[in-house]
Amino acid sequence: EELLRAGEFLLNEFDAVARRVKRVATGWEPQFTIAADALISRATLFELCESFYATGAPTRLRLRAETLSGTLEALQNGLADIALGVAADSVGPGLQAAPLGTAGFVYAVAPHHPLARLEATLTEEHMRQHRAVAVADSTQRGRGVSHNLLPGQDVLTVPTMQHKLEAQLRGLGAGFLPTALAQPFINAGRLVVKPVQQGERSFRVAYAWRQTRHAADGARALRWWLDHLKHAGTREALLNNHHQS
Repeated sequence: EELLRAGEFLLNEFDAVARRVKRVATGWEPQFTIAADALISRATLFELCESFYATGAPTRLRLRAETLSGTLEALQNGLADIALGVAADSVGPGLQAAPLGTAGFVYAVAPHHPLARLEATLTEEHMRQHRAVAVADSTQRGRGVSHNLLPGQDVLTVPTMQHKLEAQLRGLGAGFLPTALAQPFINAGRLVVKPVQQGERSFRVAYAWRQTRHAADGARALRWWLDHLKHAGTREALLNNHHQS
């Protein structure tokens, strides 16, 4: 009886694999990996995943949460098929890229943070005296890159942009946040935007993918994602639809 049960299980597994191979033979990748930077809206990313699954494609999706140079590195190392939210000027040879948009940042602190009461425009010296909250670079090579950290400044390093937001809401530190992510909390009075001497910060970001030799014959999952990323509304939502994340 045990042998029959095991045999039935194995036969079902073989049938499932055979059906999957047959579907994949139509040009769909067995697995498609998306590296999403901390700037990317999780809500919009999951909405795209829902739409992809609705096609009935046999491709298994895999999401990677990356930050700063780690996002592009995942693509360069073959750990991802597409990278969302890479620096527009960092994409090298062997990769293709298209603009995703511009991400604006504001320097924000909690209302009870000491900097919130300072009326003057913040200088580097003002900022250096208070702890910064920074998102760790997810690169596997070296120490990675960091932005807006000053020499000698105390730093609280966190793994994601959501952690950074939470830390700043609690007054654990200060720093630049994506405007779209911070805006609902600014409107609610839970964050205070401070003018800084360096002025406003904004970065051009892109999405990138690896070139495929036989794109016409396969890579249907890649083509699906690239087709959807051509829509301006989708690109805008990926950068700005943080209120539902």
